[in-house]
Amino acid sequence: MTLKNSLMQRTLELFKFVVGLSSLIAFPAYAEEIGSAAVDKRDAQVWLMKIQSAAHRLNYSGTFVYQQGDQVRTSRISHVLDGKNEIEKLEVLDGKPREYIRNNEEIVYYVPETKTLLIEKRVTQDVFPAILAANPTDLANYYSIKKAEVGRVAGFECQAVALEPKDNLRYGYKLWAEKSTGLLLRAQTFNDRSEIVEQIAFTHVAIGNIDREQVKPSFQNTRGWRVENAVMNQVNLSNWTVKSVPGGFKKIRELKRLLSDAGAQEPSADGTRAPNQPRQREVSQIVFSDGLAAISVFIEPGTQSRTEGSMQQGAMNIIGKRYGDFWLTIVGEVPSTAIKQVANSIEFKSNK
Repeated sequence: MTLKNSLMQRTLELFKFVVGLSSLIAFPAYAEEIGSAAVDKRDAQVWLMKIQSAAHRLNYSGTFVYQQGDQVRTSRISHVLDGKNEIEKLEVLDGKPREYIRNNEEIVYYVPETKTLLIEKRVTQDVFPAILAANPTDLANYYSIKKAEVGRVAGFECQAVALEPKDNLRYGYKLWAEKSTGLLLRAQTFNDRSEIVEQIAFTHVAIGNIDREQVKPSFQNTRGWRVENAVMNQVNLSNWTVKSVPGGFKKIRELKRLLSDAGAQEPSADGTRAPNQPRQREVSQIVFSDGLAAISVFIEPGTQSRTEGSMQQGAMNIIGKRYGDFWLTIVGEVPSTAIKQVANSIEFKSNK
């Protein structure tokens, strides 16, 4: 072997030794980093499960502020678990009085200025602080989930959990859970520029030992009030397909309901009201959810004169469009990109 070859061989052996030594030094640090990230992810998912459970199993009562775009609303919620029954009272404290009493899946809306009681079934389970409906493991497929900072909300120590979207078809979230119970005390929604587009937070809350009187209706004497039963039936809307929903969004409801234009929720097309002769229309609804956000497609006969268009209010995006003889309204707590994608992928196939 020549001197030159010998030197090259030794250099190669030295290079292999140095690379191998570097790997031995770096690998434990890298493995520790990966292991730490995995532990953090598991811890964050455990916190999400605590948040999910706490909203249903705890007794609590408090006042919260909901900021959506330039609108700010204050409400009070009281929740009591009575055996296996969940009883919840939600009072709107700004503007015209509104009150909602939920007993498990049945909701009664009290509208005092029109002396109306509207009775219907719950469609989604997203009323604060019960905003989670999915398994955190499933959410991890579409969000990067990690523990964030520790801080105080409404006087309670909280652990924050951040959910960063893995695509541009959903928002990011930061959820603040009370450290001892897991009750959600603040939820923030972020757009792709990390700007807060919507947030909701308790300003005052009591957890445990809630008086049962707090979930009773404020309007005890409703004799003479008009009672509207929102006829809502599960239906098969297989003629309608939405070919392009964001990943992770699954169909959770297909239903048909009668909406009253003069009721608590639905003004008539021209903005007028006729309390004594409510006009009703039949509307079909398809609901999709990824466990954090929901998208609804409302379908009704396109007999009324309407203008196609879109609008945004906080995290909510809405598109109204005509499809043949139908009018479609697509509503979702997702970015406008996602709503447009859904709206453009809706198809109807007649059985004829």
